[in-house]
Amino acid sequence: MKVVEDAVKRGEKTLSESDSKKVLSAYAIPVTKERVARSLEEAKSIAREIGYPVVLKGSSSTLTHKTELNMIELDIKDDKALEEAYKALEERGKGELEGILVQQMVKGDREFVAGLIRDPQFGPCVMFGLGGIFTEVLKDVTFRVAPLEKRDAFEMMDEIRAKKLLDSFRGKPAVNREVLADTLINLGRIGLENEDIAEIDVNPLKVQDDMPVAVDALVVLRDQKHQ
Repeated sequence: MKVVEDAVKRGEKTLSESDSKKVLSAYAIPVTKERVARSLEEAKSIAREIGYPVVLKGSSSTLTHKTELNMIELDIKDDKALEEAYKALEERGKGELEGILVQQMVKGDREFVAGLIRDPQFGPCVMFGLGGIFTEVLKDVTFRVAPLEKRDAFEMMDEIRAKKLLDSFRGKPAVNREVLADTLINLGRIGLENEDIAEIDVNPLKVQDDMPVAVDALVVLRDQKHQ
């Protein structure tokens, strides 16, 4: 994939969130509507196109922990709020930012995590589990070696302790398991077809109505020196 090849040539260790999602999108994995803005006016134009409310995030291939670095502004409802948030992010990210990501605000109570790791023995493995702030605390995750069949993906959904969240929940419909299964299968395909990708972290994979959507994503590239 060109976006991966270009990053490898530049010697980057990770892709920016925007480029990470381009990889997912190329494999039919649902991602948020978003574009990187290089100016305040462009950010306003993108926000109007996507439709308020939006999220602003600092965009850079070196920014891997945006929450800890305070590089996210949520639930921006109009041009005035966007202007304030844009300037605040620019100030905090001095010298590090390649732009500001303007992103659709995805509303949803249910958050999962999905991803890809390369096991030294088994090769590309797909991961799925409970996401958001609980990922590291509860470690409610399951793994499968790629390539995945549809039945593998469905089994993964049934193996997590929080599997009830996939059913109808607080008046919200059950998660579209077919789309979720395809997401897990396609994460495995990315690993099998792109040697330069070491791992992928999609957290959160939020459920909006019944659709799983990758709200944040990070693609980590393989260390070229050790290949």
